[in-house]
Amino acid sequence: MSRIGKQPIVIPEKTSVTREGDMIVVKGPLGELKREFLPDVAITIGDGVITLAPADEKPFSKILWGTYASHLRNMITGVNVPFKKALFIEGVGFRAEVSGKKLVLSIGFSHKVEMPIPEGIAMTSEKGAMTITGIDKELVGQFAAKVRAKKKPEPYKGKGIRYEGEVIRRKQGKKTA
Repeated sequence: MSRIGKQPIVIPEKTSVTREGDMIVVKGPLGELKREFLPDVAITIGDGVITLAPADEKPFSKILWGTYASHLRNMITGVNVPFKKALFIEGVGFRAEVSGKKLVLSIGFSHKVEMPIPEGIAMTSEKGAMTITGIDKELVGQFAAKVRAKKKPEPYKGKGIRYEGEVIRRKQGKKTA
């Protein structure tokens, strides 16, 4: 039994949830999100509340039950309050700047690394800090992970790109005799 799936999802004011076949559309003040759901989980959109239940007793349905509940909660939250990820860049000469729909990183390579910013994401960069915001939690997290993967923090000096609040375990360097 899914503890997350059992709990009803409350639809806040100014937010509408509709079903178009297998597609669920969530509209709110910040935008619209669409996601396709398999018929293995019965999704009932009631009067201000969404309830989920497995359509049958298959293990796959029970697995999807909590997952779909989390997806719906994230969609409803996203159209009301944008999701945010903060990244910090550390290192001598390391910089990040947003130019148009591209993120340009100077991270110690012989060339600048350019990354296109996906649709639906807003990005700001100020002196060693980058902020990624958007209504789709999955898209924000995935783009933040791709940016971090370009130069992961190293354990000796801590240079690289890290998340806000991420702790880098430091190693001791060579000992001089």
